[in-house]
Amino acid sequence: MTETQQNRTDKGAYVRDMFATIAPRYDTANRVLTGGMDEGWRKTAIDLLAPPANGRILDLCCGTGDVSFHLLRRDPSLHVTGIDFCEPMLAGARARTLREAPSKDVTFLEGDVMSLPFEENSFDGATMGFSMRNVVDIGGTLAEVQRVLRSGARFVNLDVSKAPSALLRRAFNLYFYGLVPLLGGLVGGSRRAYTYLPQSLTHHPNADQLADRFAAAGFIDCGYQRLMGGTIAIHYGTKP
Repeated sequence: MTETQQNRTDKGAYVRDMFATIAPRYDTANRVLTGGMDEGWRKTAIDLLAPPANGRILDLCCGTGDVSFHLLRRDPSLHVTGIDFCEPMLAGARARTLREAPSKDVTFLEGDVMSLPFEENSFDGATMGFSMRNVVDIGGTLAEVQRVLRSGARFVNLDVSKAPSALLRRAFNLYFYGLVPLLGGLVGGSRRAYTYLPQSLTHHPNADQLADRFAAAGFIDCGYQRLMGGTIAIHYGTKP
């Protein structure tokens, strides 16, 4: 194993263990840290996905299933598969299924988004929420997502982003790097985890750069929509 491969393995293990630690309080922490606005952002992302009726949709890095359940609330005819590499998060998603979607076609699987256990051309759409900052290889992840999508299917990615306005960026950074670790520690149960999560944005591509990554991976009709002054961005691209 090369040093680069070892570093990627180490990062993946660290992120998986971190999410396992905060899994029991993850949903509550999200609502508190965003004032509940994260639910609206997910709905906007699904609007941009425009999933076809009866379509097979893949929810990448699904966590406890927030995007998956929003998909089913929008269209109960969808067949949703959530995949994540953190089993405690998946346990939360399966528990929610019993409460929120007992009669719906939704499955949660453990797996790596960089090596998806699906054949080519398997899905009519794919989503990812607040996770692209944590993958070890953005280009590799995008290529793998495109592999499992059918021609004409869209991938939509929702995540924190770097605001284009310097003034807003400074204000957001005070919150994101200052208050989030404190509040996350109190509500989410791990200050260490909620210190890492903001730091994951530091070296993440800005909105324009991430759109370029989509195009470089072979997606067409790429673009993005800014929310909250650009501190949130929803990127999208279509498989040719």
